[in-house]
Amino acid sequence: MSSACEPGGPDDTALPADTPHARLVFGAHWAMLAFVIGLGGYHLLNVVFALFLPGTAEEDFGSAVVLAFVPTVALATGPVLGSLQWGDGLLRDFHPLPNRRDLRVGLFCGSAALVVAYGLTWLLRPVYGDRELSDAPLQDVVSGLDGSTVVLVVLAVIMVFAGPFAEELLMRGALWQGLRHYRVPSWAVLVITTVLFAYLHADAARTLVLVGQGLAFGAARLITGRVGASVVAHAVNNTPPAALILVGAW
Repeated sequence: MSSACEPGGPDDTALPADTPHARLVFGAHWAMLAFVIGLGGYHLLNVVFALFLPGTAEEDFGSAVVLAFVPTVALATGPVLGSLQWGDGLLRDFHPLPNRRDLRVGLFCGSAALVVAYGLTWLLRPVYGDRELSDAPLQDVVSGLDGSTVVLVVLAVIMVFAGPFAEELLMRGALWQGLRHYRVPSWAVLVITTVLFAYLHADAARTLVLVGQGLAFGAARLITGRVGASVVAHAVNNTPPAALILVGAW
């Protein structure tokens, strides 16, 4: 863990002002602007789809379900564009492709996220009820797509790969790096990114569950100093619901 916080480590963002990592845009670190662009695009797309998706759902439920995930995948737009425009490139700025250590740490933290999620779900079930905290909404989607194998497979791929990559690139990538540039302590960065991660999902009943999961994903990022580890942890956490979708595909 110490190597990620030592000078020169992957998580060391307090660099001289003339380095690409410390480049300022509109007076702020470029990663913060990248975060705002990604989050803003997410909300804008949600508004647009809220206006047009109802009609699409009546005509083609499968297309509507896939389109509903587009804003989440679009979260990566800000970090990608910001890195290409102002940073050193996606791979050097965020290290999103997991190496062997990322896989080990991500697997452990992702498994921990599942344990925490199931434990908190069990504790909160008497408060919110079975349906609010169960996979019932997901099962409704699967049943509504009965026979649409291609759509179900696409959804599973988004849940395990595209969704975690986009969310982690925004939260544990751009936002994390921007906050560290301003010398926000690592523990505070972990808390801030976790709270915003839970907010992003806008699911009141599952807020505590999302906080627990977010802490596990952030721990992977903190331990390795790389987004690749948190992507793996997030993907592991999303594998059970994706497996439920794939079961519905066959």
